[in-house]
Amino acid sequence: MIKIIVACDEKNVIGKNNQLIWHLPADLKHFKNLTMGHSIIMGRKTFESIGKALPNRNNLVVSRQSHLNVDGIILCHSLEEAILKAKSLSRDDIFIIGGAEIYRQALPLADQIILTRLHDYFDGDAFFPELPSEQWEVIHAERGITDEKNPYQYSFMTYQKIS
Repeated sequence: MIKIIVACDEKNVIGKNNQLIWHLPADLKHFKNLTMGHSIIMGRKTFESIGKALPNRNNLVVSRQSHLNVDGIILCHSLEEAILKAKSLSRDDIFIIGGAEIYRQALPLADQIILTRLHDYFDGDAFFPELPSEQWEVIHAERGITDEKNPYQYSFMTYQKIS
C-alpha cells in the first residue's frame, strides 16, 4: 500500500524555507512509529532539510541530480522509479514523506493519507494539495493531547481513497 504521511495546518501549510515551522513531538513519534522498518520516499529538498538518512528505513530520494551520493539513501530520478525500487525491496507499505511537489505527484498514486492536522495557522511557502472530497474519505480521526511539549491543538487523521 502506498501511504502519504504529512503534517499541515488548517490551510495545508507544510513548511517554510525548506523547514518545518512547528515543533510537535507527538507527531514526530507518530511518524517514527508508523514508518519504522518501511520504505520512505522523499524529494531532495526534504532529504536536505532532514540532513541524513532516517535509521531503520529504506530511504529513497527523488532528485534530478545524478551526483547526489549519500550513505544510506537510494537515489531515484522519478517518483515512479522510487516506488518500483521500494516495491522490489519489500512488500511492506511505502510511505511518501514529502515535500510539496512529491506529495502533488503521489496523490493520484496513494491508497491512504495519514495526516496530522494542526488546528492553527502558520505562515508558510510550501503546501499540501487540497484533497478532493469525492476521492477521499476519513476512516479514522483522533484528537491529539496538548501539553507543555505539544503546545498546538492537533488531530491524527487517516484518509482512504474511495474506489
